[in-house]
Order: sequence, then C-alpha cells, then structure tokens
Amino acid sequence: MSTRLGDLVESLGGELIGDPDVIITGIAPLDAATASHITFLSNPRLRATAATTGASALILSAQERTAIGASYTGALVLTDNPYAYYARAAQFFLARSSVPQLPGIHPSAVVHPQALVAASATIGPHVTIEAGAIVGEHCVIGAGCVVGQGASLGERTVLHPNVSFLAACHIGARGIIQSGAVIGGDGFGFANDKGRWIKIPQTGGVRIGDDVEIGANTTIDRGALDDTVIEHGVKLDNQIQIAHNCVIGENTAMAGCVGVAGSAKIGRNCTFGGAAMVLGHLTIADNVHISSGSLVSRSIAEPGQYTGFYPLAKNADWEKTAAVVRQLDTMRDRIRELEKFVRQLTDKHSSSS
Repeated sequence: MSTRLGDLVESLGGELIGDPDVIITGIAPLDAATASHITFLSNPRLRATAATTGASALILSAQERTAIGASYTGALVLTDNPYAYYARAAQFFLARSSVPQLPGIHPSAVVHPQALVAASATIGPHVTIEAGAIVGEHCVIGAGCVVGQGASLGERTVLHPNVSFLAACHIGARGIIQSGAVIGGDGFGFANDKGRWIKIPQTGGVRIGDDVEIGANTTIDRGALDDTVIEHGVKLDNQIQIAHNCVIGENTAMAGCVGVAGSAKIGRNCTFGGAAMVLGHLTIADNVHISSGSLVSRSIAEPGQYTGFYPLAKNADWEKTAAVVRQLDTMRDRIRELEKFVRQLTDKHSSSS
C-alpha cells in the first residue's frame, strides 16, 4: 500500500525537506529500511545508524538534524516528537493495508432481544450479547466474546476474540481490549467468621473512559459496592490485575504483570514498570513513576521516580547482603553503645582539661 511522502506529511503534519513525490510503502527500523521505507530517529545513540540508513525518508527532530548534518542524504520529516510521529505513521500504513470490517451480526452470534446493537457494528462468530447491553456505532466484537447484562461499549471500541466484558461494565469511545481480558469479574471479597470465609457479593461495576487500551489476559475486577474506575487514556499491558474499587487516573500506563490491590487510588500521568505491585487502600499522586519490580507499600504524595528493590547481584553476594541485613538490629544497638561510650570519654576528657 504505497503512498507519496508528501501525502503522508500532509496527513500527519511535520516539516518536509526533500522530494514530496518519493513513494513510500511502509515504515521500518533504521538498520532494516530500504528505499521504499520511511524510518525514524528518536534515540541519540542511533545517530550513526540513521546517517547510513537505506530509507528514502527519515523522521527526526531539528536538533538531531543538526547533529547528523549532511551524512544522511534522503528526505527529512522534522517534528518535535519523532517517536509519536512514528506511531501515527504506523497507524497510517496499517489503516491502508487492513481489510475493512463489514458491519453485521454473524449467524452464530447470540444477541438478546433487549440488547441494542448499532447497525454499523461488527459482531463476530459465537459472540454472546446479553439483555440490556448496548453496542455503539462502528464497534467490532471478535469471535467468542461475551458482553454482559447492562454493559455498554462506546463508539469504535474493539473487543478482540474471547474477551469477557461482563454485566454492568461500561467503556467509552475508541477502546481496545485484547484477547483473554476479563472485565468485571468478582473482586476478592470475603469476610472471616470463626475461620470460615463468607463471600461478599460484588455488586458494583467497572467504568472505563475513552481511548483506553487493555492488554491480553488482563483482569479488572468489579467493585464491591461502588465501581472500579479506569479514566480516559489509560494504557494497560498484558496480564495486569486491577482489584475491586481501584481508581486509575487519566493517561496512566502500566507495563505487564503489574498488580494493584483493592481500593488503591492512582493519579494521572503515572507510569508503572513491569511487575510493580501496589498495596490496597493507598493513594498515589499525579506524575508518579514506579520502577519495574518495585513494591509500593505506602501512599505517595509527591510526583517523581520511585524505586523499591535491591540491585541484581550474584547469589553468593546477595546471601552475604541478606546476612548483614538480618544483623542490622544488633549492629544498631552496638553502634548506640559505642556512641554512648564515646560521649562518656569525651565528657570525661572535657572535665579533666
């Protein structure tokens, strides 16, 4: 699916320096691009590779253009954020090459008479849509999905195959939910009565905003009483667990295997590295960034980068460190005794002089 470079830039913006009639068939990495490709430079460490790339066009910032100089002789597309421009260019080419989804309901789908499905929606094989569900304009629901009772999907939302979007869950416009995700499963709620666990019915729902993406096999539990809330623009990677009654603020992003315990409230524009964990009932401010593998065990009131793990070490060295850590209480007491002894000696010396 080829396009003129000039047409691409007209669609996406940026400043074109070079021949607008160059034909581009796609986007490729710096070291693999050929004369039919456009590529991008977003990492200064790859300047040397960018200077010798075989691509006919290069997306980069004005600063990087100055750094590279005349080493690269192809067309340039100048933009403040080359990585974001790459993302939009990739969307541009994907849209041109994708087979369009035809609206309609597959004969094997089961749609309750009291469900409302827009005529422009695409409902795949073996989908189940329960009573009171609403499927908005141009939605795409892949094979084997379940849309539960009273659930709703905003316009142009896509459920990939085998998503469970259960009762009383709601998502806004342009959402993407990858295969295997479960939205609205029961939260982990039990009361202990003399050693016996009594299940607490989870009667809340899940409210998800616009432009949210949820990765494969990620689970978002329904609230116990109030809803679990995922605000606009949130991006969740694969295999994430969001427990009941959590609130995830706008534009927050979480990498794979993050776990958030019940009733945690996370602010806007936060990021969480892979396998980070957040304990329940904590509050995290806006613009907080949690490193991979960190355990958040207290609320965070100030923005910034937070890390909570020991650096990787050889096992023998780690065992030595662990042995020292176990002795910290004893060492502290000994240091206090030494400090007390030093003060006594200092006082005695001062009084005798």
